[in-house]
Amino acid sequence: MNISFPKLKRLLVLIMFFATSISSFGQSEINKWKVQIAFGINYPDVDGFVKGFEAKPFNFPTINLGVQNMFAKNLGVKMDLGYNRFSNAESSAKFKTNYTRLNAQLVYDVTNDLRFLPSGIGLVGHFGPGLSFIKPLGNYSNNKHSFFNGLGGLELHYRIAKTVSAYADVSYIMNLSGDKTYDPISEGYGTFNNNLFNFTFGISVSLSGCVYCD
Repeated sequence: MNISFPKLKRLLVLIMFFATSISSFGQSEINKWKVQIAFGINYPDVDGFVKGFEAKPFNFPTINLGVQNMFAKNLGVKMDLGYNRFSNAESSAKFKTNYTRLNAQLVYDVTNDLRFLPSGIGLVGHFGPGLSFIKPLGNYSNNKHSFFNGLGGLELHYRIAKTVSAYADVSYIMNLSGDKTYDPISEGYGTFNNNLFNFTFGISVSLSGCVYCD
């Protein structure tokens, strides 16, 4: 699925409108703004490659950058950008591919619902729609394409200061566009059209208030 620039522009506007509209329901005095940055590895689904191409099981780097607004005690929205790089397995033709995504997500903090969690530990779920952009490098750079995705993940936070927490995140990014037929098959060399796992560790910093402060 190739997404034209006008369609992409309209979708990004809708995503931003979605995020800002939801946040407007909250009261400004309880808004809690956070920025997040995380680094880790990714695991691309082997079914996303054409025959003769396969990525390593685990690939580095994965980088996620996000801005989050908690407009209620347990509920918020997040806009985040993710970058992934994966490369060929030993038995595959050589290639490297960049996978970039942009997602608008709902955030639900389940910490207060789980009374057994130790003090300073938080658990946050997040999910929402987005766009994925695939760009092979080197000899296959013309085989880039894009598709819609749905992302779901879970973050485990550990408070290290009143406004700072370290966290681990496990996320699954699902391709919502279905299978892609390459004609000729060479258009699929080095590219990817399926689901992706992310495993990252990062820092979350509160800019206005903090979620885990008493």
